[in-house]
Parts: sequence; structure tokens; C-alpha cells
Amino acid sequence: MDISKITSPIDIAISGLKAQNRSIEAISSNVANARTTNAGGGMPYRRLEAILKSTDDDGISGVEVDDISEDMSDFARILSPGHPQADANGYLLMPNVDIPIELINLNLASRAYQANAAVLKRYQAMANTSLELLK
Repeated sequence: MDISKITSPIDIAISGLKAQNRSIEAISSNVANARTTNAGGGMPYRRLEAILKSTDDDGISGVEVDDISEDMSDFARILSPGHPQADANGYLLMPNVDIPIELINLNLASRAYQANAAVLKRYQAMANTSLELLK
């Protein structure tokens, strides 16, 4: 491994904070639109997902959001004959958002965010200790 390609711990932790923040934004959008039956064009809201990737293939590096993509799984159908957007059989297409799954994803993203913040805090404590020793 080439030592010149190693990213600093601060850069790695900050990249993790930024990536998890974007993941939390996508999850928040999913939860907020879980009952949106018309997100434009007469179609329900489609769940968003943040796709993460390494910032570099060589060496130790951070993470970034590669893409915010739409989940192309099927929409749920519920029987709601009185709804203005129901089809001829009375079925209504609902967003492909599952709230319990979104809450699990939110928990995972927030824990990863907290872990990266803890790395920054620990690194700061190490730097302060080093400065104290140099006095």
C-alpha cells in the first residue's frame, strides 16, 4: 500500500458524516411522502435510496454518495373505491415506502453518523494531548 494515498482520519470521518447526512435526507423524504399518491404524472411517490461508494479504489479513503436512486419495486395496491385516483376496480396505487424499514435505515444511518462524529472527537482529543506533551 502506498502511504501517500492514505487519507487523513479527519477527511475520512467528514466524508462519512456527509454521506450519512445525504442518506438521512433520502430517508426523511421517504417517510414524509409515504402516503403521497400523486407525486407528479399521476403516479405515487417512489422511494429514494442513497447509494454509497468509496472515494478511491486504492489506499485508505472515505466514502461518498454515488447516486440517489429510485427504488423500482412494485407499488402497493389498496382497495379504496371512493378515492379520485382509484382505478376502475377501485384500487389505488400507494408509494413503495415501508415505514418500519425506513426507521431501521434511519437508525443505521444515524449510528454511522454518530460513529464518524466520535472519530472526530477522539482525534481532537489525541491532538490536544499531543499539544500538551509538547509544552
